[in-house]
Amino acid sequence: MIELNASMMCANFGHLAREVTELEDANIDSFHIDIMDGRYVPNYAMSLNDLRYIAKSTFKPLDVHLMVEHPNNTIEVFIGNLRKGDTIYIHPEAEYHPSTTLKKIIDADMIPGIAINPGTSVETIMEMLQIVDKVLVMSVNPGNAGQMYLPYVGQKIEKLLKLKDEMNFKLYWDGACSADKILTYAPMGVDGFVLGTTLLFGRGRAYADIISDIREMKL
Repeated sequence: MIELNASMMCANFGHLAREVTELEDANIDSFHIDIMDGRYVPNYAMSLNDLRYIAKSTFKPLDVHLMVEHPNNTIEVFIGNLRKGDTIYIHPEAEYHPSTTLKKIIDADMIPGIAINPGTSVETIMEMLQIVDKVLVMSVNPGNAGQMYLPYVGQKIEKLLKLKDEMNFKLYWDGACSADKILTYAPMGVDGFVLGTTLLFGRGRAYADIISDIREMKL
């Protein structure tokens, strides 16, 4: 069964407690937390306090996506506010020695992941595929919700699908995640999808109904 992850930067922050409860009751698999520093990407997103609140409000796993420069400088802060078994993604371009940061995540009994921008080739991250458990493929340029899908990302997904069993990582889709993308790529072997404004948030429907419909797609 595919994993469905809620992109919490798209949630209604005026009612964050209710959002978390309703998503949890709707059987979401994890909460995806986007942290942006305004430097690695031209935007600011969720804060450490947002992460801390959600971590304390749910028993579901958290997937923390660090879109920050030099995450090694602050990784301990994020580790200290998460639980064993949570996931931390870093962008390899944002760090001089990304393997050092990944080792800190592993040593904390958390799940190490890398996030790959649309312009990042599979060849440049080949070595890191051997030490991470998850790979998050960005189908849009990171930094804002609601962006246009970049079609050449599909070729990158196909390359990674050929490697994931050999190198023992799971593959996830993030950005412009529509029903047709799930119907196309889930049967090919993509393990999970981050759901934002395209399918989940701001649709005027109960989260439980939306998530149930996604899970009942004939994949």
